[in-house]
Amino acid sequence: MSTSVRTRPEGSGQALAEAYDTALLDLDGVVYAGGNAIAYAVESLATARAGGMRLAYVTNNALRTPDTVAAHLTELGIPTGAGEVITSAQAVARLIADQVPAGSRVLVVGGEGLRVALRERGLEPVESADDDPVAVVQGYGGPDLPWERFAEASYAVARGLPWFASNTDLTIPSGRGIAPGNGAAVEVVRIATGAEPQVAGKPLPPMHRETILRTGAERPLVVGDRLDTDIEGAFNGGVDSLLVLTGVTDGAQLLAAPPRHRPTYVDADLRGMLTGQPEVVASGAGFRCGGWTAVAGADRLELDGGGGALDGLRALCAAAWTAAGDGACTLDAGKALARLGL
Repeated sequence: MSTSVRTRPEGSGQALAEAYDTALLDLDGVVYAGGNAIAYAVESLATARAGGMRLAYVTNNALRTPDTVAAHLTELGIPTGAGEVITSAQAVARLIADQVPAGSRVLVVGGEGLRVALRERGLEPVESADDDPVAVVQGYGGPDLPWERFAEASYAVARGLPWFASNTDLTIPSGRGIAPGNGAAVEVVRIATGAEPQVAGKPLPPMHRETILRTGAERPLVVGDRLDTDIEGAFNGGVDSLLVLTGVTDGAQLLAAPPRHRPTYVDADLRGMLTGQPEVVASGAGFRCGGWTAVAGADRLELDGGGGALDGLRALCAAAWTAAGDGACTLDAGKALARLGL
């Protein structure tokens, strides 16, 4: 991936599943939402795998174990082994193990995924600040995590123990909408203690390191729905990315993205892995993709032409990102997005 500021989505004459050897796929909002497969995900992944692309599922959700995630994907019709799942629990467990003696006790605030990952690294999970832990780790524990667990973490962190977090996603998609994520829970302990955790998950380097160590990917493509985790993580790792619009990111957020949040490619869903990507070209004072031309005006983005909504969005991205340079576009895009139904 180029280190220069990205000013437009890139095109690809090859199907992405042919151009890259491994897809590093986010789960929530990309493959499933609320436990149910997202439209076209099962068929698209099967086709990509049959064509020779390796699939790895990379999630910031530390609640479930790789075995559990793999079983869930298999039930959805996506045959998956535990070794194809990489979680932020695994990344944070490695981060902790690099800093504390083997066999150390670690206070866990989260779910079984964290406990399994710690044991894999030779560490002992404990439940209380009075169990002589040498560190505290916090990960998503699901909607039923008792409030008392945050208090337990706060007691330990206030005593000076190093504090680790699997990730700091403020939200997580569910079948009923957007719910608070682990980042919201981390804020509770931060407010109580004034401390700052070491964070392992996307978009930070420990997660990228864990993913590459476990997959051996040489030409990876990060596939995600979040600009601040998936796409920024790809940016930090120097690899290409595909944003799919099946999760939390909408058109307005994409147009306003600063450089570290600008994906290489944009598509509606995972079918985008199976096709080439249209080129966005300069056209007069603006940019053209398909039948659409987008121009950055004095105070708003303007769109002319017709055709597929995604082509219009790609053209708008080029106009917005070019106008913004290394900042975030603040031009009004409401009317242009309404024309596209986005």
